[in-house]
Amino acid sequence: MECNAVELSGRLLEVEPLRHTPAGVPLLHFLLAHASSQIEAGHERRVECEVKGIALGEPATQMARLKAGDEIRVHGFLSRKNRMSAQLVLHATRTELKESDHA
Repeated sequence: MECNAVELSGRLLEVEPLRHTPAGVPLLHFLLAHASSQIEAGHERRVECEVKGIALGEPATQMARLKAGDEIRVHGFLSRKNRMSAQLVLHATRTELKESDHA
């Protein structure tokens, strides 16, 4: 199996309401804003991006409790938005609310 694993932290910009597929599987779309400093070619580089994501099943049910502004860490993989698109979407398989938000 080839590697396709993503771990990304950030602030939720959008969390759409929980829906269900025709088969009854929970489904949730979200938008995550990430900002960090990374080392590239020996130099520090500021990285900022917004990443569209989707969660299915239990991760969707868990994310439905979150709200815009929450700081989270998402574990998952990348896939095309659909078979006709080259746009990538982060598929969340696990999410964690960052410790600072537990207060």
